[in-house]
Amino acid sequence: MEAQAIVINQPKQVSLKKLQIEDLGMDDVAVEMEYSGISTGTEKLIWSGLMPQFPGMGYPLVPGYESVGHITHVGENAKLKVGQRVFVPGAKCYGEVKGLFGGASSHVVIPAQRVTLLDEDDGAESILLALAATAYHVTEGREQAQPDLIIGHGVVGRLLARIAVAKGKTPIVWETNPIRSTGAMGYKVVHPKDDDFHQYGVICDASGDSEIINTLVSRLRPQGEIVLAGFYDRPISYNFAPAFMREMKMRIAAQWQAKDIEEVHQLIRSKQLALDGLITHTSNPQEAGSAYHTAFNDMQCLKMTLNWRTA
Repeated sequence: MEAQAIVINQPKQVSLKKLQIEDLGMDDVAVEMEYSGISTGTEKLIWSGLMPQFPGMGYPLVPGYESVGHITHVGENAKLKVGQRVFVPGAKCYGEVKGLFGGASSHVVIPAQRVTLLDEDDGAESILLALAATAYHVTEGREQAQPDLIIGHGVVGRLLARIAVAKGKTPIVWETNPIRSTGAMGYKVVHPKDDDFHQYGVICDASGDSEIINTLVSRLRPQGEIVLAGFYDRPISYNFAPAFMREMKMRIAAQWQAKDIEEVHQLIRSKQLALDGLITHTSNPQEAGSAYHTAFNDMQCLKMTLNWRTA
């Protein structure tokens, strides 16, 4: 089977290439893609060449872990059906071309257990399931762990805030760029200079700014917690004494787990979590170079989607 796939050949060099993909295994499904999203976190680091050493890292590489499509073929042991709509969190089916994360392709072959079954009327917003699960994983849905303060009003920051609202919290979100200060749903977005509160219990950073920790420590109440929900390409450091005096806790929220996908998907299905207004741009895979540049450099672009039905 052949596929057209986005390939990052080397930093800042993106193209659409025809690749041979692996044969269908007994436990696999083949998926024809409809949409895939471009991540402004990990994919930006891969694109820019700043990604730290990571399993599967290297060039050439097929990126993408936010994809939606229909099943076209089913392995003998796979308990799914042709025609079902699924979310695909990436694939490794390109032979010598690395798949990190491998979802930006017209077709993929993937173990059936890795896909998530969607409703047929779910729209392109379903590509956001992985980011919603990432945000959900920060607190694992626990009401008492929801953030009081969120740093950054990008897609992850907005999802963190929307999940907190769904769980009964009304967080504050810091955003310094006025372009991204709009779009709040049940919470408040402020510039840090306009916020004089210094007793936050749980602060969640979704900015990826490795130099922000001292500022966040100064806003914590005693025994408060800072959760790192971004991806950082530089060492993180902070002054020990202020953190010591507050007996600060710090936690890193890593990649989502299968349970997070299931539970956040249920929030979406029950209308407790909306994905509206997060996809702002759509492009064709043939225009991948300009699409990736826009996704990473245009502050008006929250989420860029590639429409594979036009490929």
